[in-house]
Parts: sequence; C-alpha cells; structure tokens
Amino acid sequence: MAEAVIAIFGPTASGKSAIAAAVAEHIPAELVSADSMQVYRGLPILTNQPEYPTRLVAIWELDHPASVGEYEPLAHAAIDEALAAAKTPIVAGGTGLYLRVALADLRLPQAPAGGTRARWEAFYDSHGAAAAHASLADRDPAAASVVHANDRRRVVRALELAEAGESLAPAEGRLWSDDTRHPTMIVGLDVPPEELDRRIVERTEAMFRAGVQDEVRRALAGPISPTARQALGLEEVATLSPDDAKAALVRRTRRYASYQRKWMRRIPDIVSLSADRPPGEVADAILEVARARQRLPAGRAG
Repeated sequence: MAEAVIAIFGPTASGKSAIAAAVAEHIPAELVSADSMQVYRGLPILTNQPEYPTRLVAIWELDHPASVGEYEPLAHAAIDEALAAAKTPIVAGGTGLYLRVALADLRLPQAPAGGTRARWEAFYDSHGAAAAHASLADRDPAAASVVHANDRRRVVRALELAEAGESLAPAEGRLWSDDTRHPTMIVGLDVPPEELDRRIVERTEAMFRAGVQDEVRRALAGPISPTARQALGLEEVATLSPDDAKAALVRRTRRYASYQRKWMRRIPDIVSLSADRPPGEVADAILEVARARQRLPAGRAG
C-alpha cells in the first residue's frame, strides 16, 4: 500500500476526516489535510479540525495571508516524507484546489509579499469589478480570459501575480488533467442530500455546544488576515444571535456542499463510494478498491 497515495474528497459533513482516520487504523498511513481553513490555528471548532494527528493542520497563525501557492510545496513534502517512511499518504479535505495541488506538480506561484494583495483588494472595491477586470485584461489577457470579473478573490490574485511578472493562467489550464506526482486513487464520498443536510444541521448544533462563539470572539480580538476571515461562518457567528447564526451557517454550508459536489464531478477517474454508512465500513471499501488497483499494470496513476 505504501507505494500509492489515497485521496479522499467530498462535500462538507460527508465524513472525510473520520473515514481517513478509519483507513489509518488498518494500514501504516500518514494523514495530510487539504483544507484551506484548517491550516489556521485558533479556529479548531469552526473549521472542524480533525482529532486524528494530521499534517498541515493549524500550521499558521490567523494573521498569516495563506495561499495555495504556499501550501503546495508543504503538501508535497508531507506526502513524500510519508512515502519515504513506507506509509500510505491519505490526503483528505474539502478544498478542491488544495487537494489538486497536493496531488499534482502544478508549481503554483506564491503570493508576492509587501501588501500587494491589500492594495489590489482596495482597487477592486473602490473601482468596481469591471474596472479591475479590465486592468487585468491589460496586464494579463490570458488570465483575464479564465477569471470572471465578479470573482473578486481570483481577480485580485491574478492582478497581484501579473504585477510580479507571473500569471494565473498556466496554473488554471493544468487544473483538470489527470496527472499526479505519484500513483493515486481519488475517492469521492457520495452522501444522499437528505442525509447530508441532517449531518450539516447536527454538526452546526455541535459547534455551538462546543463553544464556537467564544472561539470566534477570541480570534477576532487579535490580528486576522483577509484569508482567515473567509472561514465559513466566521462573520455570522460573530455578528448574529445564536439562533440566527446557526440558521445562516446551515444555509452557507449547504451552498458550499453544492459547490464541492461540482468539484467532484470535475475530478478525472474519481472512485465514487457511498458514504451514508459508518466510517469503518467506508474505510473497508476504500481499502478493498485500493488493493484491487495494486494488481493493475505498473505505471497506472489516478
């Protein structure tokens, strides 16, 4: 098993972390997170950080402006170190882009230092989406062709890269290939909508019982980067009454789960498994498929 990577992707509340941990109970494994918000310290409840020891969880302070370009080499190192130790890397997470860069060699450019992102964010906000996108088209037509004007985050990202002499476009063009750095099995967790909705509501209630309001209050009392502020539910928990915050968080989580399902449909050669059963049963199914794939001709990846 140690010569292959297992990746687990699925909508939020589909049980990715619990299933990854269950797989690790059966084989020598190292868990690696592919979640853009679990990289932060200080929000373990809100970001649903796993209890099982997992690489790339809580590695940055909340004031750190995290980027997928900075995450990529860290994920590659974690995976390579696991393989060198004869362990199976299990990459689990719900951020599609983070999962993709963990598995592939995209060599995404890192965000330039020096506050350029804040300056371009201010430009976008003051001049409007159309003007910001027009500026991007002047600087990097290829990037402008793959980024919608209303996608503030990606327009700002493309502008800061263009200013640094790099482009978002080459990375975008490589996202949906089936190339991986190591032979990889990508598992997609399929949960019926009604069951997923039940889990989302249940998890939201559990967050509030665990003290997510106090956690958010402490986080916002100190410096926090624009990236960390994107944590799902942060603003709602901070500004609304408990009941209203719960309702708003459930709505946002449902929308995010729908977005993640769209990501799943884009992943080449994904192995879809039913996840409306206990994590141990899903883990057994993953291992059964993985062992069968070991008998495929050498060199087959994805």
